[in-house]
Amino acid sequence: MNANIEDMTPDVEAEIARVREEVARLHGELVRYGLVIWTGGNVSGRVPGTDYFVIKPSGVAYDDLAPDNMILCTLDGEVVPGTAGSERSPSSDTAAHAYVYREMPEVGGVVHTHSTYAVAWAARGEEIPCVITGMADEFGGPIPVGPFAVIGDDSIGRGIVETLRGHRSRAVLMQNHGPFTIGANANDAVKAAVMCEDVARSVHLAMQAGPVVPIPQEKIDSLYARYQNVYGQAGDARR
Repeated sequence: MNANIEDMTPDVEAEIARVREEVARLHGELVRYGLVIWTGGNVSGRVPGTDYFVIKPSGVAYDDLAPDNMILCTLDGEVVPGTAGSERSPSSDTAAHAYVYREMPEVGGVVHTHSTYAVAWAARGEEIPCVITGMADEFGGPIPVGPFAVIGDDSIGRGIVETLRGHRSRAVLMQNHGPFTIGANANDAVKAAVMCEDVARSVHLAMQAGPVVPIPQEKIDSLYARYQNVYGQAGDARR
């Protein structure tokens, strides 16, 4: 995809600026909830109505992240030259995020973390069973495991899409790596990342005391439908 900043309308420029601000701010939520260490992890957000998304630069401390050093990329994962932050290298997961955006047009945000309990499940290559109501609400069933994939190209993105397409869960545990989450927008994807770690921790602790009690599928379906369609305020992208 060819990108020319001279062809961007004022409306597109305003939307890019909004997404830059949102994505920069949301990285602070990863720190707040203890989902990342050092410079690992990333948030990206699709720019609505365009073929662009915004992602963090590679290897930059979270305290130094700001809207003007977020990086604008095409859906091919190419940095848009001449835009703010374009002199930096984007996240090493950029190709994976780009693949998800290309293949899943309904996705508006992608998040990757190295949160402790979710990574532990990924290291075992084990899905998180749906045994608490909050998990049924948010994920509509178990959080699945995706295939092992090498960082740097779109292999991880392929694994994410392969695992989550047609699945209720907005989180996947990439084997031996960690969680990736998707959402209607970047904020929604960050919420899914927070909730993924919460259920990973709760279910792990429960299993240390003995067998967990499964929730019947019809109850999972009912809980998920209520939470997705009734809970919260009308107009929320995700409740």
